[in-house]
Amino acid sequence: MLRFDDLQLFVRAADLGSLSAAARGMDMSAAVASAALKRIEQQLGARLLARSTRSLRLTVEGEGFLEYARAALSNLDEGRRLLASGQDQVSGVLQLSAPSDFGRHLLLPWLDEFQREHPKLTVRLLLGDRIADLFRQPVDIALRYGEPEDSSLVALPIAPQNRRVLCAAPGYLARHGEPRHLEQLAQHNCLLYMLGSRVHDHWSFHDGKREVSLTVSGDRFSDDADVVRLWAVAGAGIAYKSWLDVAADVLAGRLKVLMPELLCERAPLNLLCAHRAQLSKPVNLLREMLVSRCELLSSQFPGFSDIDH
Repeated sequence: MLRFDDLQLFVRAADLGSLSAAARGMDMSAAVASAALKRIEQQLGARLLARSTRSLRLTVEGEGFLEYARAALSNLDEGRRLLASGQDQVSGVLQLSAPSDFGRHLLLPWLDEFQREHPKLTVRLLLGDRIADLFRQPVDIALRYGEPEDSSLVALPIAPQNRRVLCAAPGYLARHGEPRHLEQLAQHNCLLYMLGSRVHDHWSFHDGKREVSLTVSGDRFSDDADVVRLWAVAGAGIAYKSWLDVAADVLAGRLKVLMPELLCERAPLNLLCAHRAQLSKPVNLLREMLVSRCELLSSQFPGFSDIDH
């Protein structure tokens, strides 16, 4: 098979009338250039250039082949330009999975804006709180809270400092009182959800001196984290939720953070994929946008910026 650089050398030597000048232009030694020309002539079974110590000219065979060599190089350059322009465009299908609450209330509007910026991109979004099997399900990437259990997955941080917060609606607090100490949670209706295959009823905190864990209870639980948030907004009880999921409700006054001096459980948000080859340009651009948006939300809860455990 003819080599691209050998073809380039032949065309340049024919244009310049000098093999040594062509070699200098391609930053190679005269010996390497001579070997390259010999290689292409052997592959073609014809002599292309007639050389002497002072001159170089095309043979009849060389004159005939030169036209095709130029066309081949031109076509290769055009193919490279096409590939480069395709890589610059954000297009194709982006398949991703995301948690229900984060997906519906944050990711959906962010994806709308992302697609307005990149109209050739098609998005396929799967929402749910169960871990997506990235090796079997038709998704390229997944957004998930917590540290990935599967060490074979590629995990890129989106919101590494995100934490849970205790929160409740002002209406619930008006009826039942606002807890000031963790022990008082036993007197309240705690809204629970499924974390993996179990009910997340064991809540952990750090009060500045020690780790405190307690088991809570309530009259309802769901496998959909968004349902738990809606129950909390409706005044049904106290929720222990990711700050990203409830930030908009807290900032709008629909929920209130309880005991904000507590350091609550970490809930880092990561982007997961099965192979680094799936980190395409659309995926990397989406990740940059998500990191920026999540940083802005996290900055609106002062406890996250100055505490790191």
